[in-house]
This record gives sequence, C-alpha cells and structure tokens, in this order.
Amino acid sequence: MGEADIERLISARPPGLQPVRGGQANGEHLMEKAVRTLATTTAISTDDPDSAFVLAYDASRYAATALLAQQGLRPTTSGGHYAVEIALRAQFGSGFRSFGALRRRRNELEYPNGPGETTTVDEALQGIEDARGIVDAARQLLPTLGLF
Repeated sequence: MGEADIERLISARPPGLQPVRGGQANGEHLMEKAVRTLATTTAISTDDPDSAFVLAYDASRYAATALLAQQGLRPTTSGGHYAVEIALRAQFGSGFRSFGALRRRRNELEYPNGPGETTTVDEALQGIEDARGIVDAARQLLPTLGLF
C-alpha cells in the first residue's frame, strides 16, 4: 500500500525522499528521541503551551521519521516535513491522520501571521495526546518494517 507514492517521492525532482543504507537504515535512535521529546512536553505544557505543542509535533515527526529510516528512507531538505506526512498517509493510513494537523498548527505557531498567534494549555494537551498516539503506533510498527 502506498508504494507508488513513495516511488514518486524518491523520483521527484528535487526528491522528497532519498534511500539510505547501513546504519542510517535504523530508526531506533529516532524512536528513542521521540519518546524523550514527548516526555518533555508534559513537563512544560502548563508553563509554556506553545513550546509544548511544537515539541509534541517534533516527537511525532521523530517517530514518523524513525519509520522511514527503518525502511531505508529519509526526507530530503526539499521534501521536508510534508514528505514525511505524505509517506505516512500513503503507507500507514488513518492511524497517523493527526500528523498533518499537528504539522500545520506547528507551522502557524512557528511562523505566526500576527502577535496573537499562540496556543492554549488545552490545545497543547490535545496536541500531546495526538503525538502520543503517533509515537505509540510507530513504536509498534517499527520492528515489523523492512527496507523499502
């Protein structure tokens, strides 16, 4: 499922994904980073909800990138975070649907249109919960993946 989408990301000019081999084709270290980052989000959520939300997104991105690495793939600077989203949706379906919403909201917080662009504690907590779902799903998938 999604093989054609992944092939398109690899063959695009410039490519959105590139193949990697050897030690780079191991997502364990990225999964560990996702888990650590997710733990940090909870600790700061009430004092700094904007940063907590951005870190929740980062945790989900590390987990998603870990899945790609395990398959011998990595996003390029051209493909960036959007290529990760496309690859997730193409291969793993609706279980990772919240990744796109987290990515878009993170962009709004990182590149605000005006001075009032902030998040609430409740929104940060929801983002953390969504990220936790992504990290947990990715942790289950990681050991089942082979090279693309």
